[in-house]
Order: sequence, then C-alpha cells, then structure tokens
Amino acid sequence: MSTALPTGVTFDAFDPDQRADPYPAYRRVRDAAALFPFEFGDVPVTVVTRYEECAQVLTGSEWGHGYSAGISPFRDTTAAIPGSFVRMDPPQHGRYRKLVAKAFTPRTMGDMTPLAGRVVGELVDRALERGELDVLNDLAVPLAVAMVPVRLLGADPADGALFREWQLAIARGSDPDWLLGADDVAARGTAAMECMGYFARLVASKKEQPGSDLLGELVAASVAGALTEPEVIGIALLTLVAGMETSINLIGNGMLALLRNPDQVALLREDPDLIAPALDEMLRYDAPTQFTIRVALADTVVGDRQFRRGDGVVVLTASAGRDDRVFADADTFDVTRYAGNRPARKHLGFSLGIHYCVGAPLARIEADTAVRTLLERTSAVELAADEVEYRPSLIHRGITALPVALRR
Repeated sequence: MSTALPTGVTFDAFDPDQRADPYPAYRRVRDAAALFPFEFGDVPVTVVTRYEECAQVLTGSEWGHGYSAGISPFRDTTAAIPGSFVRMDPPQHGRYRKLVAKAFTPRTMGDMTPLAGRVVGELVDRALERGELDVLNDLAVPLAVAMVPVRLLGADPADGALFREWQLAIARGSDPDWLLGADDVAARGTAAMECMGYFARLVASKKEQPGSDLLGELVAASVAGALTEPEVIGIALLTLVAGMETSINLIGNGMLALLRNPDQVALLREDPDLIAPALDEMLRYDAPTQFTIRVALADTVVGDRQFRRGDGVVVLTASAGRDDRVFADADTFDVTRYAGNRPARKHLGFSLGIHYCVGAPLARIEADTAVRTLLERTSAVELAADEVEYRPSLIHRGITALPVALRR
C-alpha cells in the first residue's frame, strides 16, 4: 500500500518489486519530506525518513512503544511472550535489559572472541579445500548458532538447523500482519511455541545443573525471585532471534557490499586495521534492520510537525543511513568513512537511545572475525552468482545465500 503526497511522490519501498534495492524508493520520499504520511495497514502513521528526525525520535524520552499505557496503534507481535523487552518502555524495559546486558560486557565479549576465531577458522579452512563457500549458510549461520544458542544459551549444537528454522519464521513474523500471508502467521506461532518448549526443557535442566552462560544467569535470577520462569524463556527466545538475525545479515549484506566493490576489498587487504571501521560502513550502507516503530508517549514536536500522545511513526533508519544531508556521497560504499580522526556521524544501524542493540558487541565480533579470516586466508574471494535473492522480510533485510569462489 502506498500513500501519495501533494507532490505526487508515493512511498512504495515495501512493495516486493523494491526488495532487491529499496534505497532509490527511500531517497524519493526522503527528498520529498522528512515526515511522510503513510497507511501502515489500516493505521495512519508518519514515516520518518531523514537522519536528524530519526535520531530525535530514537533518543527522545517523549517516544516509546506505549503498549503498557494502552496507547499504541500498532499490534505487538511479542505481547504474548513474557520478558520480551524489545517493545517495552521504562521502567520495565530497564529491568530486563540490565539482566541481559551482563552477557555482553567487554570482559565477556573478550572471552568469546577466541571462540569466534576457532569456529570461523575451521569453517573457512574446510571451504578452502572445496574452493567455494556460501558466506551466508556455510559461515554466518553456523557462526551465529555457535555463539548465540550454543554459547550464550547452552543449547545442543546438534540442534542448529532447528534454531535457524525457528529464528527465520519468527523474524519474518515480526513484520506487520498486513504484509504477511496466512502461512507466515501460522509459521510464526508454531516456531514460537516449539522454541519456547525447547527452552522450557533447557531451563529445567539448568535448575538441576546450573551453568555460567546467559541462560544459566537468568535461571539463577528466577530461582532468586527476580524473574519468573516464563520471563526467562521469553528472554531466551528474544536473544535467539535478535542475536542470530542481526549478525547473520550483517555478515551477508556486508560481504555482498564488499564483493560488489573490489576496490574496497583491496583497501582492507592492504590495511586490515580498516576492517573494524568498515563494519560501521556496512551497517550504514545496507543495515540488517531497516526500520523500527515508535509511539508518542506525550504531545511533542519533531521537525515542523506536532505529534499527539498515541501517534505512531515508522522510523526508517535505513533511509537515514543514506541521507546525504549527513553523509557525503551517501550511496557510495566507502570502508574509510568511519576511519581516522574525523569519522562520519554515528549510523543508526544498531539504533540509538535506550533501545540501542544490546547484542551489538557480539555482532561486531562475529562480523569482524568472518571478514578478517576470509581476507587473511585467501588471495581472492569472488562472487559466484550474478544475482542474489533477498528474503521477504522488511524489518530484517537479508539474502538467502551468498556463494563465492575462494583462492588460497
């Protein structure tokens, strides 16, 4: 569905024919207006298209989700999942986030970096023997499984295919229902129930044999009375989906951008210190999360627009990343953009404010390790397909596969 402004510009970036490259559609609405009226299904909202206005909404205390206050015009896909704090407002949000954040401290992430190195090293070595690799399914996915459900949640490595199946169904189901088919809605519900059943059994086992991973810490908090068991299970489900989806798509989208720009690959080979800032450029240029939603918690003003309590907005963070009012040559992929003493403005790839991605440090470790190892152990990595296919999800942007040819 699209909505026309008096200028005749329409917002059609959610149409399937824009899936491969929604950025020209983002540019059209961004150039037309910072605040663009849109029918989000049957809900009249405003699409926020430019960087400054997006950042204002994400960081402003007048904005949140509004479910607990009963004022949100959006359906909450996580309402039935206790402990799923991604759509909560303070103070509930802070209580849950504080518990989860313990798993992503610098010390903990330092301990996980060698694990990422071992996993990626083994995967790349096996691929070099074949001379080919699917960067997404043979590298990004097994790495995410090893780091999130196995290391953070203590699950069985043999269940990796199940985790990927559940995670994909739930991530797809996080799109608005009006964009989903009946099969998508059914798959979302089935995956959520099966996944929560799995974690319920894992929680029971951790009560008998406590662990030092994130789920073990959450179970201990439950035993101490700080969380209920359903909340522990809900947090585990959220960690699985958000943790896997973000890192997998960061690696997939980022490597695709690199391989389509061989001159940028050459820069990273010449100077591996550029890899870390290159991750920020990947997040700006083709972000794993394209938009988020917010609700005005009080009457407020953004740009030249007055918003009333209960008004909904779609914060188009992926459009903000291509805003040439903030980023020079915004449609150019430049791995040096965030390097040096005067890096570009902070991108919104991990959001901003109190909902900044709590798992961002882990996603960076996974992506850094994957890119660095591929470049260190090869003399060439070349695309082995003329076209790539994108998954139908709109909130989460990712490809289905990324086949490449490798040379030592």
